[in-house]
Amino acid sequence: MNDRYSFLNAIHFKDIEFLYNKYKENPNLIESTWSAFFHGFDFEKENYKNVVLQLEKNIIRKEFFVYNMIHAYRKRGHFFTNTNPIRKRRKHFPSLDLKNFGLSEKDLDTNFEVGNLIGLGKISLRSIIHYLKKIYCGSIGIEYMHISNPEKIQWIEKWFQKEKLKFSPEKKKFFLKKLNEAVSFENFIHTKFVGQKRFSIEGNESTLPALEEMIEYTSDRYLTEDFTIGMSHRGRLNILSNFFQKNYSQVFSEFQGKEYKEKTFSGDVKYHLGFSKIRKTRKGRFIKITLVPNPSHLESVDAIVEGITRAKIDIIYNQNSNSKKILPILIHGDAAISCQGIVYEVLQLSKLKGYTTGGTIHIVINNQIGFTTNYTEGRSSIYCTDVSKTLMTPVLHINADDVESIIRAIYFSVDFRMRYHEDIFIDLLGYRKYGHNEGDEPRFTQPSLYKAISNHPNSYNLYREKLEKEKIINNNDVKNMEKEYENVLNVKYNEASNIKWNVLNSFLEEEWKDFPIVSNNKEIFKKVDTRFSIEKIIKISNQIFSLPKNKKFFKKTEFIFRKRLEMIRKKLLDWSMAELLAYGTLLCEGYHIRLSGEDVARGTFSQRHAIIKTEEEEEIILLNKICAEQGKIQIFNSPLSEYGVLGFDYGYAMYSPNVLTLWEAQFGDFVNGGQIIIDQYISSAEDKWKIRNGIVLLLPHGYEGQGPEHSSARIERYLQLCANNNLFVVNCTTPVNFYHLIRRQMKLKYRKPLIVFTPKSLLRNTKCLSTIKDFTTDIFHEILDDPYVKDINKITKLIFCSGKIYYDLLNRKEFIQDEKTALIRIEQIYPLKIEKVKELLDKYRNKKEIFWVQEEPENMGAWSFILRKLGNVISFNLIAPCESSSPSTGSYSDFLRIQNTILKKAFL
Repeated sequence: MNDRYSFLNAIHFKDIEFLYNKYKENPNLIESTWSAFFHGFDFEKENYKNVVLQLEKNIIRKEFFVYNMIHAYRKRGHFFTNTNPIRKRRKHFPSLDLKNFGLSEKDLDTNFEVGNLIGLGKISLRSIIHYLKKIYCGSIGIEYMHISNPEKIQWIEKWFQKEKLKFSPEKKKFFLKKLNEAVSFENFIHTKFVGQKRFSIEGNESTLPALEEMIEYTSDRYLTEDFTIGMSHRGRLNILSNFFQKNYSQVFSEFQGKEYKEKTFSGDVKYHLGFSKIRKTRKGRFIKITLVPNPSHLESVDAIVEGITRAKIDIIYNQNSNSKKILPILIHGDAAISCQGIVYEVLQLSKLKGYTTGGTIHIVINNQIGFTTNYTEGRSSIYCTDVSKTLMTPVLHINADDVESIIRAIYFSVDFRMRYHEDIFIDLLGYRKYGHNEGDEPRFTQPSLYKAISNHPNSYNLYREKLEKEKIINNNDVKNMEKEYENVLNVKYNEASNIKWNVLNSFLEEEWKDFPIVSNNKEIFKKVDTRFSIEKIIKISNQIFSLPKNKKFFKKTEFIFRKRLEMIRKKLLDWSMAELLAYGTLLCEGYHIRLSGEDVARGTFSQRHAIIKTEEEEEIILLNKICAEQGKIQIFNSPLSEYGVLGFDYGYAMYSPNVLTLWEAQFGDFVNGGQIIIDQYISSAEDKWKIRNGIVLLLPHGYEGQGPEHSSARIERYLQLCANNNLFVVNCTTPVNFYHLIRRQMKLKYRKPLIVFTPKSLLRNTKCLSTIKDFTTDIFHEILDDPYVKDINKITKLIFCSGKIYYDLLNRKEFIQDEKTALIRIEQIYPLKIEKVKELLDKYRNKKEIFWVQEEPENMGAWSFILRKLGNVISFNLIAPCESSSPSTGSYSDFLRIQNTILKKAFL
């Protein structure tokens, strides 16, 4: 054989020697087909020398040549499939020709024992090749030989070696019916709403019967009852209408551009909206299907879907992360899945304790093109799904015109997911009939491709011809089916004319029925009782700050916990204790908590120690041992991912209004990596999609001379996103205010995302302490007056500030013994309690100067927002570092100079 192909000779005589010796020891020690192979040659009757001599004979050598050919089909058969409906078969090198394996046409009618390896028994080479081509080179190309688990490989091979599925005439008619709906729906809109964007599914119409059969098969065989789906715009309206059964008249009304009745919401384009539905399967089972809303950031929804799924697993399905009751499905585009980093981040979450969802089925609507970008320009990998190899999971590449092969792939994918609780990918190779949207002209950039597409029959017509040849349907059947569906569309189109207003779709309404959407200031600023009895606080404190006596801990851990108990005795609490007590009191009241993020268990600054470890590395969560009928806290150190994990936790909070869900950035600036989730979901989802969410973001913020990267959490970015009371943006300065803030988040009768700029140096600042009494008698304060003012008549200067700079100002004030200045802290920057500001202005009637002081550069921080909100109320003077393109200097001495300049100016 040509040396060029020598790598194909995967089996060598030393391998045979090893297997043979195992066989001689015990035939059951090796794989059954190899045992049968050795038995077929009656090897046990010869000694090893004779075996070697026999192996050198031509017929035996050819047995292994055939084996190598089988191995090549398994490993590389996907390169030689009929999976592309509009392009010619690709040419890969080397091919699977006989000559590349030391075989020729003369061997085609020779029977080979190696046929046992593929379940055929001793059989001719011709039959072996026919069988291999049918499995590995037809309309399905399967990649699986990269998987490292032999048992998994064997299971996959046995699944595909089963007798090919035969569908009943009724089922085939159903597939045809769904294909007709997919095609006819698009044609109807194309003629009724000329030129409007709909992002047609045409070219991948088979997605519709694939989804139908997935829920049917999964609910019937595995009793799955919940399907959560994320997808981008391509084919979304068709799926909403024909799979989720959204009323056609409502869809057509949206095409007519009517306004939303609820003026408090801006809404979104129709192909971004979500939907929830209880559906009945063809076998009579009731299932819940959910389509998660998503923006034009195509793959951002992936993380949200996984978070929702995990929340359901934890809350409904007994915290079994491998639950078969729920199935997440992600529908990707080929250009997006291959290049958007969120896909990789979400895949890396899939097997982690805090984020696993028991496996996701990924379906790629592969148009073989981006907007105008060919796949050869859009990725470096061979396949768009090559990111999946991170997980060593199977990938099925399928011709989107072959609906029956697609259904077979669906069955396999479901079986694989349910057996191994891992992700699996279906690459549905089709095309895009029109441009990126229906008003775009693709021939500008792909004339040859679109010439081929224009001459290609759609999957409905292809399957109709197939069923006609099989005599399953006739022309009258087809006409009646098409006419029936066309009548439905026309009736619904006429009904749409009578619809006066568009309505935002029902999405998780049942889960949120007790939490209204609130936007008016009266409700927003209503006082919330967050008090908790001092007896219970002391009891909880002793439980969560006392290390088990029968365990051995690191000495520094013991010191931290002794110090905490001492602070309890002194009735003075620091920030970390306040946080843990907020969690402990909520848990005691029955609330559940999820805390996730980079290094959250210990805390980036060694401040939290919510999970403590013994010297033997046993993990202990004292917060889960407060009382018998308490809530549960789950604490998960996340991978080094912001985009993916923040999206996951936002999705978790989206489904669970009664769970306090917190995500913490290692440093506040790390959240930059999750900005898409903040912009597209956290800040705007309520306005676009009527989605409520109570996620809490903990973002360490403060200038300590550690350089530009970890100084700023970019307060200004969040304030730019604030409108209509959509967020809480808070920069607390006292442990007790933070304690009441966290408790308020769950005590509110509504939910809003909460952005908290948390301290770093203040975690150990001896002035950043609160009395235990305030934990029991006080509430959260949006604005804090100066507690050290003894005579308001002496106050001639007011300094407004927020966050850690307050303590720097306080130190300066005390150092120079200033009695004419009041330091007023804006704790909740948004929504800003302007009436409270006015009260304080009236209180200090002798004021002559008013300043806003911040440590962030002039063009950053809260200044621009404060000026916009209070500029017509207060005549401010600004004290801040000069504007800068970088958040902070990298020099510590330079930082001190800038900080001292600010403080001196403040007290001139």
